Amino acid sequence: MTKPAIVNLTKTSPTVSLDKHGVTSGLVKVNLNWTSPQAAAQWAAGEAHGLFGRIRASLRSAAARHVDLDLGCMIRCTDSSKTVVQALGNAFGAVDRFPYVALDADDRTGARETGENLVINLDHQAEFQKLLLFVYIYEGSGDFRGLDAVVTLTSDRGDRFRVVLDECPPQAHACAIALIKRQKGELVIGREVRWFTPQDGPGVQDVISRAYRLGMKWTPGRK
Repeated sequence: MTKPAIVNLTKTSPTVSLDKHGVTSGLVKVNLNWTSPQAAAQWAAGEAHGLFGRIRASLRSAAARHVDLDLGCMIRCTDSSKTVVQALGNAFGAVDRFPYVALDADDRTGARETGENLVINLDHQAEFQKLLLFVYIYEGSGDFRGLDAVVTLTSDRGDRFRVVLDECPPQAHACAIALIKRQKGELVIGREVRWFTPQDGPGVQDVISRAYRLGMKWTPGRK
């Protein structure tokens, strides 16, 4: 058996075949890890020494922006059914039944060491036509710059496929991360890192799904 792979998906090398790495069944965990400016400032405040150092660090912590990122997955199946897994609307999905994709928790602060995680059940990959991984700022100001967001897909046996969410343009508050689809008979992950800066009008999920022609209809939701 070959050793588990570690693959960085980049602009110059944006795709990888899961089949070629023997990742054809079992669970794949999709992890979003990022650093909230507020969480980083709070950690620095806790590490500060001296009265004035702690005061300055506490002031920086109070002024730091709060950002809540949400990881999600838009799913189009071979029978043309469509759905989304995301915290918004409490659409957390399920691994053991349709849609065979599930979100484990909603990290509202960026302070969880484990970040946010989706799990994809590849035992049912024959039912998947496309899986679009995406992330957006649910709450907070600004964009993704300075958040150091990284998405890592990890197989049961330890293969890791990593996507860095870099080169964020100003005001971009959503990103299509990667597209998983069948290509020439193989399941392939393709790096997207396609940024969206939707203005007033359709929700960000609607904008992203239209860009990828997923044919999904959206209604307002909350969490």
